[in-house]
Amino acid sequence: MKIYNGIDIVEIERFFRLKPAILKRFIQRVLTCAEQAEVGGSMEKLAGKFAAKEAAAKALGCGIGEMKWVDIEILSDVNGRPEIRFHNVAENIITRLRVIHKSVSISHTQSQAIAMVILLGE
Repeated sequence: MKIYNGIDIVEIERFFRLKPAILKRFIQRVLTCAEQAEVGGSMEKLAGKFAAKEAAAKALGCGIGEMKWVDIEILSDVNGRPEIRFHNVAENIITRLRVIHKSVSISHTQSQAIAMVILLGE
């Protein structure tokens, strides 16, 4: 069994400092439609999902350059627990790594959001 992990921390304030037009373009480039619906106007949720995507890219070992932000999707289940889904290039990497289990955890304070992703491969 192989373990692939990634962790990332984000300053929430950086999203508050963005001009509205830049923030809108950022959200459209980084989040899927379903993620945008979950985030609404919450900068804490935006920062958490962004940190989770960065952590996932680190766990995959490829960074975002090889894939798009929306190839990694972070959505909440019915109980609010975050779940990670992979699409397109990210899904191909998951298949190549023979991932059999994936886990994501997100937490935040007033000023920071942190996320960790763990992938287990055969």
